[in-house]
Amino acid sequence: MTRTIDTLRAAMPGLLLSATIALAVRFVSDRLGGPAMLYALLFGMAFNFLTEDERFARGIRFASRNILRFGVALLGLRITTGEVMDLGWPVVALIVASVVATILIGGLIGRAFGLHGGQSILSAGAVAICGASAALAISSVLPSHKDHERNTILTVAGVTALSTVAMVLYPVFVTYLDYDNATAGIFLGATIHDVAQVVGAGYIISDQTGEISTLVKLIRVACLVPVVITISLIMHRRRSPEAANEPLLPWFLVAFVALIIVNSFGWVPAEAHALLTPVSSWSLLTAVAALGVKTSLKSLADVGPAPVGVMLIQTAFLAVFVIGGIALIR
Repeated sequence: MTRTIDTLRAAMPGLLLSATIALAVRFVSDRLGGPAMLYALLFGMAFNFLTEDERFARGIRFASRNILRFGVALLGLRITTGEVMDLGWPVVALIVASVVATILIGGLIGRAFGLHGGQSILSAGAVAICGASAALAISSVLPSHKDHERNTILTVAGVTALSTVAMVLYPVFVTYLDYDNATAGIFLGATIHDVAQVVGAGYIISDQTGEISTLVKLIRVACLVPVVITISLIMHRRRSPEAANEPLLPWFLVAFVALIIVNSFGWVPAEAHALLTPVSSWSLLTAVAALGVKTSLKSLADVGPAPVGVMLIQTAFLAVFVIGGIALIR
């Protein structure tokens, strides 16, 4: 207990910095619109010089790792098994198939464009599942190397930007495809990367589309558990020495599954649910702000256009796959 208190005390300056950036980002996002995650990255980068100050460095590391995992675990409160079954097995099968296909084919696309194996899987997983949240969760179980954090921040920035573009363009696209409200909700939820952008795009069309797209999106979020477990098992032998003692199944995934089960049985009081759901969003925003602080613009400029191009191709593949799947089940 004393050790935990000492750790938190040492991390407090960096934690307060990350939380303050998150507060500023939320204010700007609420007033001006736009993706809060992308703002958090950009605002955080402005404070990159503080990573050289050990007083802040500890807390920034704590926020980008521990606070991140806590936020991912709380995402389980957004899903119930009953809601999933209400969609029907054909739709659920399409969602799962699109996630698996995008990760497998998207990973191969990344390798074909010269990306490192871990970076291509990170990019494909972010596109396939839930954007920035998936990128952060997958990154936490990948082997550490000198470009690990740079790849993570680039993936978060790229997938968030693409998700924002999709939020604007896809509602027009589904009208061109002559989808009804329910089918449009399936397409939007299965193809747009981040939850917030899915909600925005769905409710642009109708309340029914918004509800269905959000539910479909949360099924994709649930796919995060088996995907991260699989990646953790595959990458276990290639972990860094300092991570060798970590369990194969990260604690935040156990908590994620447990919260889905608890939420499905209705054991979470409405007051607790209303309190904890925003905590998840704030935790992820704080973690992304900390990642931004740890990343310099120069390191991102050294990467080149290939990773963004790969994410664009992966996004197009996912959209085409879902369109084909919808044609089969309609």
